[in-house]
Amino acid sequence: MDYYWMMGDNRHNSEDSRVWGFVPEDHVVGKPLFIWFSTRFGDIKNGIRWNRLFTGAKKP
Repeated sequence: MDYYWMMGDNRHNSEDSRVWGFVPEDHVVGKPLFIWFSTRFGDIKNGIRWNRLFTGAKKP
């Protein structure tokens, strides 16, 4: 089974995967609409991926 890391919509004040760990695929409810922010290699020091900001979040 696939597991996902989930982040709440209130990043600094959410009980999300930082509290309860990875979520099995069959427990995921809903789906993302768009990519709000994206960095290169997960660190803003490496740069922002401007072409991904506010684009639709669909599976490739």
